[in-house]
Amino acid sequence: MSKKKLGVNTICTHVGEIKDKQFKGAISPIYLSTSYEFDGVDIKRYPRYFNTPNQEYLVKKIAALEHSEDALIFGSGMAAISHMFLAFLQKGDHLVVQNTLYGGTSNFIKEEFPKYGIEYTFTKGYQVSDFEAAIQPNTKLIHIETPSNPLLTITDIKAVAHLAKAKGIVSSIDNTFASPINQNPIDFGIDLVMHSATKYLGGHSDILAGAVAGSKEHIERIWNVGKNLGGSLSDFTVWMLERSMKTLALRVKAQTNNAKKMAKFLDRHTAIAKVNYPGLKNHPQYKLAKSQMHDFGAMLSFELVEGIDAMAFQMQLKLIKSSMSLAGVESTMLLPSETSHALLTQDERDAVGISNQLIRFSIGIETFRDLKHDIEQALIATKTKTFA
Repeated sequence: MSKKKLGVNTICTHVGEIKDKQFKGAISPIYLSTSYEFDGVDIKRYPRYFNTPNQEYLVKKIAALEHSEDALIFGSGMAAISHMFLAFLQKGDHLVVQNTLYGGTSNFIKEEFPKYGIEYTFTKGYQVSDFEAAIQPNTKLIHIETPSNPLLTITDIKAVAHLAKAKGIVSSIDNTFASPINQNPIDFGIDLVMHSATKYLGGHSDILAGAVAGSKEHIERIWNVGKNLGGSLSDFTVWMLERSMKTLALRVKAQTNNAKKMAKFLDRHTAIAKVNYPGLKNHPQYKLAKSQMHDFGAMLSFELVEGIDAMAFQMQLKLIKSSMSLAGVESTMLLPSETSHALLTQDERDAVGISNQLIRFSIGIETFRDLKHDIEQALIATKTKTFA
């Protein structure tokens, strides 16, 4: 049966598994060797070449989920995106990059690109006209992030992909927030899709990894950079990631259902000034999100009304964890101004709308009423202490 005809849960469970022909085990065996027999093959098996058995098979699952020809896995999401950038940009080239995106990506561009003589422009907004206005004669790559971190802005994937192709420019996207369950950018014409696999692909807050999916030609170009920089990950981690991805669709769908309920609850709450979630009909890009996402995802952000201390509120939570990362089966919150976007200056955060009252909320698989109760009691406790 063709992989394209398989259901998403079947892909998660079976594509990319290694058949245990020796002992007939139900799961993929782990091949921990860092040295394999020299048998005259073109590409010798070696972990740094991203071609050990567990590495080779896992990327089949990722590629199948993202509807791509091929994929590569790396030691972190930042390793994935930095390899991708360096594969398609060199001295004298120019990058157009969306202005609302993960702070680590912004910091990498600002800190590292000048060392390589690579030019870049952050767009003024996230409409396709903003990207077109930023293109220069030497632009070689356009990078977007949708939904964006942490404001959940939505960029028109098809329009940006069409613009890039019309100009002969490669396009890439950070698809971490949506996951391949809720969004498949390659179907809209995007060339390269990257993930922090630490997040939804891993899903249990115990794996650090990254991934890039795309055509065989584009992935080979990234591979050529990767084998020189050496950003591969251990086969035990690869095996853990393949195991975790078996439940990817089940987890993400449960988290997304919780998020839709949570967004509506928070949107009605008097202590909440604003909710950013593309599944709310009052979201500015609700219709666009609906047109390009299978569902609206499990990430949202919200701002507390003035007078309620955002950090104090987080400290009152008993079930929801105050945590640096996201997308685990457990619900977590953090302040982007203090964590994910702390490397940006206050002026830079203000310019894109990341206030000190903004909280990023990663919704887990817990029972919704328990999450709701935890937020309610934390708000009451914070108000009591604030106004005592």
